[in-house]
Amino acid sequence: MTSARTFWRPVWIRTGRQKAGRHVLAGSNGSNVTALFRASTAHSPSYFTLNRAGGGAAGEIVDFCIPCNPYFPTPAMFDELGSRLREILTYYPSGTETITAELCRLLGLNPQTVAMGNGSTELITWIDHLLVRESLAVPVPTFGRWTDQPMETGKRVDMLLLPEARGFALDPASFVQFVRSRGSRVAVICNPNNPDGGLLPKPQVLSLLDQLQDLDLVVVDESFLEFADAGQETSVAAEAVLRTNVIVLRSLGKNFGLHGVRFGYLVANPGLAGKVRAALPKWNINSFAETVVFMLGQHRQEYAESLAQVGRDRQDMVWRLSRLPGLTVYPSQGNFVYVRLPEGADGVILRDRLLAEHGVLVRECSNKIGSSSRFVRLVVRPEPDVARLVSAMELVLYGEHIRAAPAPPPAPEPPQPMLARIPARSEPLPRADAPAQPAQAQQPLAAHLLTHGQAQQSALVPMPAEERA
Repeated sequence: MTSARTFWRPVWIRTGRQKAGRHVLAGSNGSNVTALFRASTAHSPSYFTLNRAGGGAAGEIVDFCIPCNPYFPTPAMFDELGSRLREILTYYPSGTETITAELCRLLGLNPQTVAMGNGSTELITWIDHLLVRESLAVPVPTFGRWTDQPMETGKRVDMLLLPEARGFALDPASFVQFVRSRGSRVAVICNPNNPDGGLLPKPQVLSLLDQLQDLDLVVVDESFLEFADAGQETSVAAEAVLRTNVIVLRSLGKNFGLHGVRFGYLVANPGLAGKVRAALPKWNINSFAETVVFMLGQHRQEYAESLAQVGRDRQDMVWRLSRLPGLTVYPSQGNFVYVRLPEGADGVILRDRLLAEHGVLVRECSNKIGSSSRFVRLVVRPEPDVARLVSAMELVLYGEHIRAAPAPPPAPEPPQPMLARIPARSEPLPRADAPAQPAQAQQPLAAHLLTHGQAQQSALVPMPAEERA
């Protein structure tokens, strides 16, 4: 993990109130922002909720919350989608088998080994209903649907707490031992993991699969693998089709920067994939998703470059955040970084003030099992956006800006993704630039805590199986 030097002690002082500025969500105490989060059934209010609350000004917000590729689709692709909007909204999509066949042609997969869903969450839901009978083991913190979905259907969920002292790194041997000790029948790992971005090398994943081949099912969620430096070299999708109890889950919306177009897919042996495919609703993939899938073959080059740029941005973002005193930034191979806030800081208050005062939306992690309000997850974005984030965090956490340090060295070029094994183009990709907004300093966050209580703490206590049934 990367942490700022420990001898620098921030001074928590009251520096006066900041003017609300142009952010229409701002209030005298940010209470309207807090209410939006409390009213949301998800971890954060959607773009559309924020837009309605702000009178159509959500476009001014820089989103560090939803992990999406900021460089793809290209402006030309958006123009093409816009020009075809009428037909996309008017007509039924093709059958899912047609869309799946095109995706498999692009990725070099056998359609019999693939099931496409209306987002990876739909596939997780059907995996739970069809293939999880009694119990599921998963390391935490991780993607919430892997804990919440089976609990909602009365399954026992065995959670292995990833140790903060090891940077939340998963030890495969410890996980196998945990699965055996709990008698779990299904095991899940996310690779890279969400929210910390930890990545297991392929040999370790295959060894884990070998040791758990007697289970009913092992799922490797590779939703963020395209953003890893090793990319497809770490995927076990090719091996999954040859095994009797393995499913690999992949996301398209995250990779392609289109969360609103709900589409994802799984890879497994024909029997497993066919069982899920048979349960999925007819026309579960919409016309937008179909249009995007059939466009991808013409834009492999731009997609490859977008992932390379995210990798460079990740290195720059980690460096910029790591120089903030008291902040710990954990190594990540996703398109996000997991950050522990300074002692005494509360992520809920930080989240609300960043949005209300600076127009910056972040993911506070207290609702993730195995995490607390001391942690936030920050999506990798272009440098101007990160400069705005860091500036805002400095003012909220410390009440002042921190002296700049020398620029970091350039990041190495990552391997190319499954969709594109071709050289990147020479001209730069259009950037989603957002100029940093100057702002006056306000009361530092730790001082703010004196009137709002201490930072929330959470501890994971294994729950007896009978209490979770």
